Amino acid sequence: MDLKFRVAARIAKPIHEVFEAVADPATLSHYFTTGGAKGRLETGATVEWDFHDFPGAFPVYVIEVVPDEKIILEWQANEGEAPNVEGGELKDADYRTRVTMTFKGLDDGRTLVEIAEEGWRENQGALGASYGNCQGWSQMLCTLKAWLEHGINLRDGMYV
Repeated sequence: MDLKFRVAARIAKPIHEVFEAVADPATLSHYFTTGGAKGRLETGATVEWDFHDFPGAFPVYVIEVVPDEKIILEWQANEGEAPNVEGGELKDADYRTRVTMTFKGLDDGRTLVEIAEEGWRENQGALGASYGNCQGWSQMLCTLKAWLEHGINLRDGMYV
């Protein structure tokens, strides 16, 4: 069993605008990191992301960035259910998972964004955590689309 997933969405904006909406902490804070983001996503950087629905800010380690093409980052693995699930509790694990975001310009002017995450251990807690992260990245793509195409913050009030 290999715990990994891939989600994707098409955003009706040019590739550079979509890439910047993820790489720029000020923009990311408008639609995704509800508690704010500190630090631009650049190769070798360690940035901080905070979510109102997740207990406390945490570091994100940026492994590689190719402007308008991809972002690879790692963050602390958790094993358990997300805290916004009734009775759920995350438990930090002693390893990181890897997230790869790719950006591809389409012939119709839209941008295809794919997000893959992998690296969980093969146990029940990690399986639950991977499901939670899959949900989170799917929501991130939805909120990115709503923000860029319509100026709407879908996460506002969603969890708190």
